[in-house]
Amino acid sequence: MKAIFFIWVILCSIWLHAAFDATVSRIDTDIKIRMIKGNSWRRGCPVPLEDLRYLTLMHWDFRGEQKQGEIVVHKDVASNVVSIFRGLYGMKYPIRQMRLVSDFGGSDWRSIEADNTSAFNCRKATGSKRWSKHSYGRAIDINPIENPYISRTGRISHKESLAYRKRVHQKSTYADKVILLKNDKAVKIFKKYGWKWGGDFRNIKDYQHFAK
Repeated sequence: MKAIFFIWVILCSIWLHAAFDATVSRIDTDIKIRMIKGNSWRRGCPVPLEDLRYLTLMHWDFRGEQKQGEIVVHKDVASNVVSIFRGLYGMKYPIRQMRLVSDFGGSDWRSIEADNTSAFNCRKATGSKRWSKHSYGRAIDINPIENPYISRTGRISHKESLAYRKRVHQKSTYADKVILLKNDKAVKIFKKYGWKWGGDFRNIKDYQHFAK
């Protein structure tokens, strides 16, 4: 019986990983139009469109259902991102939704309010005049409502995020599972591929943020 059980576990694991699907493609005309009209890319941005890649990635949502998300990243980290999300999929880490910031008019605020996981967005870093890592397609914000940005003064801008100021797993809900803590497997998957986590920042905390 034990042998049968272990075989079943192995087969289930293989099925979960085999079910993961991803595509990597250049920015075609349709995506280019979406990005320009959606104000996430414009002339003068630090990265040309030919250096960016459009990814579709399978993930689990907050209902435990399989969904296909989309994201734009720099070509140099595209395969890296696929590996990371394959790992997140394998551990059944939930992602509420994953759409291009263009769908929110290039507004980081609106994207966060929708609890949207995203990457490329040609914008300045929060509280700075310098380009954000997102402007280079080398940063990902994941489940931003449950993993908020907390300023030096302790301020959280988004009301729905106030419930997640206390960083601890205490419920068996999907929303609780997505809370990112230092020793969580999801954080370790990003770090395994050399990505830095905003939860490790000293003066501020940006729990949603990973950058390469």
